[in-house]
Amino acid sequence: MSDHAHDSHTGPIKTPAQLLWTSFFSFVAPIFIIIGLVYYVTSGDKPAAGAVDPELATAQRIQRVGTVVLGDAATIAAAMAASGAAPAPAADGAAAGAPTAALSGEALYNKACVACHAAGVAGAPKFGDKAAWGPRIGLGLEALTASAIKGKNAMPPKGGSTASDAEIQSAVEFILAAVK
Repeated sequence: MSDHAHDSHTGPIKTPAQLLWTSFFSFVAPIFIIIGLVYYVTSGDKPAAGAVDPELATAQRIQRVGTVVLGDAATIAAAMAASGAAPAPAADGAAAGAPTAALSGEALYNKACVACHAAGVAGAPKFGDKAAWGPRIGLGLEALTASAIKGKNAMPPKGGSTASDAEIQSAVEFILAAVK
């Protein structure tokens, strides 16, 4: 056997420096190339730097749908004109601020009271039930009207309506007339 090394059996790397550079270009450089390619591909969706104000864009995305303005009609109209908002239509189709006709006792009963008093919901005495209304009739019209205005047990004040006290008394009189 021969004592000298055969050059044909050795690799291209002859020094430790060559090994270091080969390792770097084999493992580290491809990682940086992949990161660069990923950044290049994903950056196409982004706007150019400074093209969009991110604070303004965020403010527009999270802006409120509506605002609450408290004050008299002139202040509200001025605030709506400044914001460019259109006034909301009146709930019953009447012009805002226009006086509405007083409801009769029967009309108010059919609008607000019938929801509970027709079926006896939450302990409400049924319309026309003399046995249920008997003890209450003894309290008198004023006491029943006060209970209807202030609310009692599960019944909200004024039965949840926006009726005047006179309209509430008219509705109580209508209910009492049905059981007398």
